[in-house]
Amino acid sequence: MILLAFLWIAWCVLHSLLIGRPAEKIAGRLLGRYAGAYRFLYVLFSLATLIPLLLYQFSLPQAVLLRAGLPIRFLQHGLLIYGLVMLYQGARVYDLRFFLGITQWRSMRRNKPLPPLAFRTNGILARIRHPWYSGGIAVIWGFGEITDVFLVTRIILTVYLLVGALLEEKRLAAKLGERYIAYRRKVPMLLPGPRRPSSPGFE
Repeated sequence: MILLAFLWIAWCVLHSLLIGRPAEKIAGRLLGRYAGAYRFLYVLFSLATLIPLLLYQFSLPQAVLLRAGLPIRFLQHGLLIYGLVMLYQGARVYDLRFFLGITQWRSMRRNKPLPPLAFRTNGILARIRHPWYSGGIAVIWGFGEITDVFLVTRIILTVYLLVGALLEEKRLAAKLGERYIAYRRKVPMLLPGPRRPSSPGFE
């Protein structure tokens, strides 16, 4: 259990550090004209390190801490549905090719400058600033039985996503400036609010 917690914390910390601006700058210097491949390589590395961690977790013996009666199952199903809706709605709005690094990779291969960060406030982003973080937390708690092993993982990943959302806020404010700060004042961070009309300068 201690080893599992250590591995999850290490994965979360490494994952956060590698997506940060300092790591991007270092990678840009090291990769040179291939800097556009960094995001794509980052995604591959994240998956390559996540899969064995999940396999190790599922191989561990687990003790059920709380038998899920009807109220708990109902709550979990509600969280799972909410989480999947948030993930789906976010995928409809976000540029998935940019997120996965495919756009940057293609720009590099065509010797074009890296595309700027897109700023969108349409769709679900008119109601919530971080649908994927919100949906991810909901899915984490809505999926599976409440066991000792999964409880540790759930707590660590919830903290990771909350911290990740705050760091993402800081990164977006630094890159987008007043446009994002104005958007942040109007739209909730992790819980959907009433739809806000688009403002000038917002996509």
